[in-house]
Amino acid sequence: VQLQAYGGGLVQPGGSLRLSCAASGTIFRFNVMGWFRQAPGTQRELVASMHTLGATNYADSVKGRFTISRDNAKNTVYLQMNNLKPEDTAVYYCDLTWGRYDYWGQGTQVTVSS
Repeated sequence: VQLQAYGGGLVQPGGSLRLSCAASGTIFRFNVMGWFRQAPGTQRELVASMHTLGATNYADSVKGRFTISRDNAKNTVYLQMNNLKPEDTAVYYCDLTWGRYDYWGQGTQVTVSS
């Protein structure tokens, strides 16, 4: 299984970005796809996740600003990030997991700065 993430970049505070992550390979139908992030000197943390059947989970720090969605037919997960803040600056990683399997994509840098 491989995950390919897209969409990071530099944005001003208050701006928006959309991240995408496409998974390929042999993937169990029912799984969880999500986004984690890691800023320098910190631990990787969950941003948002979404089950195949639609259940979502968000970090408190992004509730109301970020929206996760997915296209199950394309094995793709999206993260719409609005009202970005400097503290959202981090490398964002997509994740796909089911059962005892856990796969990570390469990180994509998101920098929020004026």
